[in-house]
Amino acid sequence: MRRTVTVERGIVVDAGRRRLSLATTSVRALADFVLQRERVKSAMLSIAFVSRRTMADLNRRHLGHRGGTDVITFALGRRTPTAPLVGDIYVAPDVVAEQARRFRVPVREELARVVVHGVLHAVGHEHPEGDGREHSPMWKRQERWLAAARAEGVW
Repeated sequence: MRRTVTVERGIVVDAGRRRLSLATTSVRALADFVLQRERVKSAMLSIAFVSRRTMADLNRRHLGHRGGTDVITFALGRRTPTAPLVGDIYVAPDVVAEQARRFRVPVREELARVVVHGVLHAVGHEHPEGDGREHSPMWKRQERWLAAARAEGVW
C-alpha cells in the first residue's frame, strides 16, 4: 500500500509599501524552497519587511539587544519533527542594503541570503555569535541552499 504524504506550507509575505529588490513572489518561493530542502512538510510562516526603527524595537523588546539587525525570527518549538512549523520572520531591508554595500554583493543577493537565514532559524538551526558564525554548519547550509535556489531559478 502506498502512503500519501500531505505537504501544507503556507507562506505569507508582507512588504508593506516598500519596493524590494526581490519580488515578494520570489521571497515566498525561496522560503518554500528552503522548507522543501529541510524536509518540512507542514509550515505556516510569515515574512514581514519592516523599518529599521521597528526592527530595533523588536530587537530590544524581545532579544534585549540594542540597535537594529537584518533579520529576526520567532518560531514556536515543534514537539516532533512532523509537527507543523510556525514562525514569523522580520527583515529590515535598509539594514540588508547597507550590508550588501559593505560585503560588496548585490542587494538582491543579500536579501535572498537573509530570507534563507531567517527560514533556517525558524526550522531550528543556530549559529554562534561573532566571528565564528560564517564558519558554522548553519552558515554553510545557508550558502548551499542560496546557491541551489539561484541555480534552479527560484530567485
